[in-house]
Formats: sequence, structure tokens, C-alpha cells
Amino acid sequence: MDAPAIIDTLGPLVAGAVYEVGPSLDVPTIYLPSDRLVATCVALRDTPSLRFNVLVEVTAADYLPRAPRFEVVYHLLSIPNRLRVRLKVRATAQVAVPTIQGVWPAAGWLEREVWDMFGVVFDGHPDLRRLLMPDDWEGHPQRKDYPVQIRKSVQTYEPLEISEEEFRANLERDRVKRPR
Repeated sequence: MDAPAIIDTLGPLVAGAVYEVGPSLDVPTIYLPSDRLVATCVALRDTPSLRFNVLVEVTAADYLPRAPRFEVVYHLLSIPNRLRVRLKVRATAQVAVPTIQGVWPAAGWLEREVWDMFGVVFDGHPDLRRLLMPDDWEGHPQRKDYPVQIRKSVQTYEPLEISEEEFRANLERDRVKRPR
């Protein structure tokens, strides 16, 4: 099922939603407004021809200096129908995206990760606090404008080259040392 077919199925189910087909090479991608996110997710989960019953991932992308700056990306899977879909919601740091934790409880941790790394706020999330960074960390490290102050010289490595005899000797040595 491609993105236009999914949109045709969702159209009558979610009143007032305007969907847009997104470019994609692998998975059908649909852009939707954030105010229709929860209703769309419920329709995707509960419609028998779709039945997207697994939330695989929630992540984000920062497109600074574009406005709106962020895209929150949801990857969904329908095990019974063997379908995948990618939902994208355009967001800003000032306007919250509604949480979908009521639709898929697993979204709680994933939304916390997106908030921690990008600073995208999820409206209605019951426990939006740091998950990956320490509690006293300032800023959101995956943002394009996050100050990076690490200076490190470029390292190059030579490929590992051993002879066939050395390889066989290593195998034999490992086999002899292993307990039986």
C-alpha cells in the first residue's frame, strides 16, 4: 500500500486533516498537521485495512534555518497487514507536538529521547525529563546550533593485514586455549 492509498483511507476517518505525500525511496511517507496527529494515529491503529499496531520509532530531524525547524518522525508497522508507514510532523521549539503515548504506550520513552536530544516538547506527556543526558545538562545536543567545542585531529588507520599462516596460527591458538 502506497502513501496515496493510505491517505485515501484516512481522509474520511480524520475530519479536517490535510495530508501530504512525502518523498521516499523505501517506506510510504505522509506529512500531517500536529493537531491531527493523535486522531490519525488512532485511525491508523484501529482501521482493519491498516492496523498499524507497532510503533517502531519516534525521532526527529533539525533543518535549521528552515521554518518550521524540526520534523518529528514516526515509524509504524502493521504486522497483520505487513505494511510500514512513516509519519512526519513539522514542529518548532516553541509549539508543542501532542503526545501519542495514549495510542502506543511505548511512545513515552521515545518522546523523552526526542525531547532530550532536540528540545521538541510533547504536550500531555506525563514525564518529560532527561533520558540520555545528565539532569543538569544544558541544551539539546542534536540541534544544529548546539555549540560543539571539541577539537580533535584526524586519525587514519592502516588496514589490518595478516598472512594466511598467521590467521591459521591464531585460530589454532584460540582453539587450544578454549575450555572444553
